[in-house]
Amino acid sequence: MLVLLLALSAAAVLAQEPRPCQSPRQFEGRLARIDRSRGIAVFAHFSYDEDNRRVRESEEIDIGSTTDYFDVLYLHNIGKEYRYNYRTKNCTVSDLTRPFIPFGVPADARFRGEGSVGASGRPDEHVTAVLFEGEFESNPYAFVVTSPDCFPIEMDFFSNRTGVVRSTFYDITIGIHDPSRFIPPPECPQ
Repeated sequence: MLVLLLALSAAAVLAQEPRPCQSPRQFEGRLARIDRSRGIAVFAHFSYDEDNRRVRESEEIDIGSTTDYFDVLYLHNIGKEYRYNYRTKNCTVSDLTRPFIPFGVPADARFRGEGSVGASGRPDEHVTAVLFEGEFESNPYAFVVTSPDCFPIEMDFFSNRTGVVRSTFYDITIGIHDPSRFIPPPECPQ
């Protein structure tokens, strides 16, 4: 009887720990990506399609005192990157060498904690945030998402190639409002 009670108690405790949630597979929004070690700040409007492994970013990049503007299309489904520089009117097409990194919590992520962002005593002034962490292709990451809907708030990713990259997400809307966002810019060679 004691063993049964202990097993039921353990099951009840484990059932209370949040499991990795499923983020929307297609959404749009804005992001800020800061790399303090290299002095780079990227502010972008993005479209994200996890099903087809595609991301489009309209970027403003600040490197020191220089600002540049790019339209970048990452087509991981075919292994190509299209990068159009609005200032120079130059487009480069290259093979993608880095993996597709989902903007959602991987299924094997570990729960690390949760809390409130904003004024927790007021229902319209806060959001519950949940922290998960793990490894993606042997590289550590941490994800903060909203609860219960699992929208990304912040993602930290580390690799020897990139160093630490922190992305903060905001103004997210579900779905892709203009599917042509995933067609390469007309200025780029096909």
